Amino acid sequence: MNRRHVLKTTALSALLLGFGLRGLRAETFEITKSEEEWKALLTPEQFAVLRHEDTERPFTSALLEEHRKGTFTCAGCDLPLYASDTKYESGTGWPSFFDVLPDAVGKKEDNTLFTTRTEVHCRRCGGHLGHVFDDGPKPTGLRYCMNGVAMKFVPAATT
Repeated sequence: MNRRHVLKTTALSALLLGFGLRGLRAETFEITKSEEEWKALLTPEQFAVLRHEDTERPFTSALLEEHRKGTFTCAGCDLPLYASDTKYESGTGWPSFFDVLPDAVGKKEDNTLFTTRTEVHCRRCGGHLGHVFDDGPKPTGLRYCMNGVAMKFVPAATT
């Protein structure tokens, strides 16, 4: 091995490491808080789901039976996420929606559980909400399968 080979290998390794680290950088969000601040704001269940991408047990969310007119918002920052008229019964055990409100969520590839899925998070605070699948009803064909604990329900005002 000569000096030129060592320099080329070192430069190539540094370049590849730089590209790899770019993919690992965290996305930035409008609302950021420390772990302690999130823990003070959220219940332990909300914290586990929103901040550490946990999943609530199926058929445990009170929002499964929520059928009033209104809006489902992020439990972390109150950003409106889903209109009640896009909610449907998917039979999965989690609140499901076929469409999202404009500019409400972000998405990223999730390669956990030995498969590739699309993770859905609040675009304002980055809180993990659930996953989106392409087996939903018309008109979108999408199923936003959300953790109920990651959301709050705000009933529509009645006049």
